[in-house]
Amino acid sequence: GSVGQPLDNLDVKIDKDGEILVKGPSVMKGYYKNPEQTKEAFSEDGYFKTGDIGYIDDEGFLIITDRKKEMFKTSGGKYIAPQVIENMAKSSRFIEQIMVVGDGEKMPCALVQPDFTFVKRWAEIHKVNIGTKPEEMVKSAELKQRIEKEIAKLNEKLGNWEQIKKIELTPDVWTVGNGMLTPTMKLRRKIIKEKYIDLYNKLYEKEA
Repeated sequence: GSVGQPLDNLDVKIDKDGEILVKGPSVMKGYYKNPEQTKEAFSEDGYFKTGDIGYIDDEGFLIITDRKKEMFKTSGGKYIAPQVIENMAKSSRFIEQIMVVGDGEKMPCALVQPDFTFVKRWAEIHKVNIGTKPEEMVKSAELKQRIEKEIAKLNEKLGNWEQIKKIELTPDVWTVGNGMLTPTMKLRRKIIKEKYIDLYNKLYEKEA
């Protein structure tokens, strides 16, 4: 979201990987008695690395879109900000949760948890037989094709390197209780990937 326009005494610029860099009298000068950490925290020309990804819009407002630690790089060297793509994807009624993957892989893909309540109603209205239990629904070719249409619409808004090339549907509702979400409803990416490693391998056609 927007954090407003930068203060007059603050110099803000966007690094080539999208990270927001700042310099000014109100910015910390370094870590006390820790020159190594200080060196890591600043760019070569003295800007503080905020760890946030964003951009400055046409009206001069600073927009934060993601945290840098959430970003990953494909094998082709392109940076992907998954949270931005995930938030866009969740505007679809069919998608309750989604995790974009592809760190070190040739392309971004996604694990998708459908909105099973909505999907059930959709199937009834359109007389599509997808079963009644989540584990049956995610095996439905019709449902997967319908969600792929939603992903295709999303991809139209993304750069070619960011586009989700393949998806797999997961049969569980992702919750705080089952460890897949943090208490603040963020994805526990490592846990989700480990749980669905077979689906992940299927996305990238890897041997288990």
